Amino acid sequence: MSAPNALFSETILLLGGAVVAAPIFKKLGLGTVLGYLAAGIVIGPVFHGITDGEQILAVAELGVVFLLFIIGLELKPTRLWQMRRDIFGLGTAQVVLTGLALTALAWFSQVLDWRGSIVAGFGLALSSTAFAMQILEGDGDVNTRYGQRSFSMLLFQDLAIVPLLALITILDGGDKGSNAPLLDFAVAVGAVAAMIVMGRYLLTPLFQIIARTGAREAMIAAALFVVMGSASLMQLAGLSMAMGAFLSGVMLAESSYRHELEADIEPFRGVLLAIFFIAVGLSLELDVLADNALFVIVAVPIVMAVKAIIIYGLCRISGSPHDDAIRIAFLLPQGGEFGFVLFTTAGAAGLMSTSTASLLVAVVTLSMALTPIGSALSKRLLRGDEQEELDEDFEGAGADVLMVGFSRFGQIAAQILLAGGRSVTVIDFSADRIRQASSFGFRIYFGDGARKDVLRSAGIDRAKIVLVCTQKKEITDKVVELVQADYPQTRLYVRSYDRIHSIELRNKGVDYELRETLESGLLFGRRTLEALGVSEVDAYEIGEDIRKRDEARLVLQVSEGLQAGRDMLFSHPVRPEPLVKPKRAADPFEDDPLAGTADATAEA
Repeated sequence: MSAPNALFSETILLLGGAVVAAPIFKKLGLGTVLGYLAAGIVIGPVFHGITDGEQILAVAELGVVFLLFIIGLELKPTRLWQMRRDIFGLGTAQVVLTGLALTALAWFSQVLDWRGSIVAGFGLALSSTAFAMQILEGDGDVNTRYGQRSFSMLLFQDLAIVPLLALITILDGGDKGSNAPLLDFAVAVGAVAAMIVMGRYLLTPLFQIIARTGAREAMIAAALFVVMGSASLMQLAGLSMAMGAFLSGVMLAESSYRHELEADIEPFRGVLLAIFFIAVGLSLELDVLADNALFVIVAVPIVMAVKAIIIYGLCRISGSPHDDAIRIAFLLPQGGEFGFVLFTTAGAAGLMSTSTASLLVAVVTLSMALTPIGSALSKRLLRGDEQEELDEDFEGAGADVLMVGFSRFGQIAAQILLAGGRSVTVIDFSADRIRQASSFGFRIYFGDGARKDVLRSAGIDRAKIVLVCTQKKEITDKVVELVQADYPQTRLYVRSYDRIHSIELRNKGVDYELRETLESGLLFGRRTLEALGVSEVDAYEIGEDIRKRDEARLVLQVSEGLQAGRDMLFSHPVRPEPLVKPKRAADPFEDDPLAGTADATAEA
């Protein structure tokens, strides 16, 4: 088969595998990543539809590159600076401690000498950015506290590839000389500095010029050029391609073109990342696994368990709650893509045999395949009694309206305000609700509205009205008391829990309160009357009468107690009467063909 035809048929196989496997595994609850892996194993090692899995893997790594670029777009430099302790503290500790522990295991297993054990230990200490980030994205957990800590460790691992490749040169005792590692490090630092300078002074003007032309296809081409160009620059400097793409994304995070760039890159990212996972399955050498089945069966769970235990311990020591530490430990126990590079390089340098390098690659690949399963099983170890937290970041907050709590009540109210051209700052203490709201494009901040520092950071000093839309009565009362004590000039509009709560809020002097169920109950009753034959006008009049009675009762209850105004309640059906009194008494016999009959008397 000619090369063009082979390329065409292989592309069809890859896309077809993705189309078939992803929905099936998603439906089974196993996740799309595992589906892509399974598709790759079936296409390659089982049916030998594609044999050059490593070549496809090299191309499909662009999916990881695009993924890191999009992640970079979401992280402004200031946010990245806030993560420095996790990146260089937690990340360094994870790589060093895990690398030393796995080096010791490799040495005691007598599979490798001390030099090969060091390479194997630190190579296995690295985790898969592609697998971990895909799982985080699928669960919507990228911006959670544990998601950010996981990403910090992965980011440091990307940086660690430079000294680890230099370590191979040192252990090999090659001809480059003792200054080569220092030179490589200097080149890497210079490349990062060049990326920062270009990102700050060249990228935004470039997109401004292209945007003025109005050429949509040129904008897409420019986005691809920036991502792949920055990735290639980092690769030439000895760093990972993903690191270059990530840096270019961070540099563009504050650009006004950020959302358009993300939309342009997203389709390429999704397809190439799927092909990457399929290529990992293609490169799995089943014969190596079969010939060394006992070693693999023992090695894979041991490596994953050691990494998970060390990561869990480090996370707990550094302040993560139990549930977050468990999630991170089960998210990052696998080997990573850079392990492929390290083991192949070490095999070529003679630090280990090529067969051993292939076996280690198989261990990494199998650990990747087990990661989605382990991540799903980790939920059984969660206590579920801890409030999940996100980092409090109020950059850009501040508006005429500050909404505390984004409940279903608040979401509807926010729609009215936004449609009226008013900006709204929303804070909520539910990580799940923030993720859901963010997926629909709402600008919502994580924070506890019952804390004065959070309200100040959210811009309460600039707010004309504070809307308290929390779901729990006690939390609502705390927010109301705090605002009234420290910001007495701010108007308070409050959602009340029930009638008693409404009375309490009125006694506290809030500017406006409303029970969530009042308006929906009135509308529900009106629609039911209409379904029973009452005209729309009459049903509306009845509803307004009930509303006025309810308000009058509340006024009485505030001053006289809960039992006041009971006579205003309707507890029995009311005899229908004209809502507007007639000007003269009606003649019972006028215009009535049945006047005077017994049936007419009974009907009246």
